[in-house]
Amino acid sequence: MLSNIIEAPLRLLGEYDIKCVIVGGVAAAIHGSTMLTNDLDVCYSREAPNLQKLATALQSVHARLRNVPEHLRFILDAETLKRGLNFTFVTDIGDLDLLGEVRGVGNYEDVLADSLTVELFGYHFSVIDIGKLIAAKRAAGRPKDLIALPELEAIQEAQALKNQTQS
Repeated sequence: MLSNIIEAPLRLLGEYDIKCVIVGGVAAAIHGSTMLTNDLDVCYSREAPNLQKLATALQSVHARLRNVPEHLRFILDAETLKRGLNFTFVTDIGDLDLLGEVRGVGNYEDVLADSLTVELFGYHFSVIDIGKLIAAKRAAGRPKDLIALPELEAIQEAQALKNQTQS
């Protein structure tokens, strides 16, 4: 089940009509994982109009870089998002990680391909395909990602069996 910590960031992305694909722990939970997460990871479109909407959305919740000294100046605008790629933010409504590229999968268009669409909190969101999620977790190689792999692979196998029996 998705925690209340994730609701506000999802509503923000929906309200500002941000083109993105849910990845990471929230995507795993949507696919059926029992592992908990406390932030939202999305792969975002790097098209200029989306970057502008994203910057405006982030400004509205006072987004600031996570794990960066407070005195370090950071200008949150579309140009900064364009010049960067992956960002980790803390906001007034929770942590939000923006990925311009997902290791093991590719950019927004690559992640979007074969994604599924779900309705959450009144908005439609794309969610990374489970096979791509597994590839991303494997490529990330962090202990928490590697621990998640057996469960995600079992979910993928169960989905494949279900699809075979429905054919």
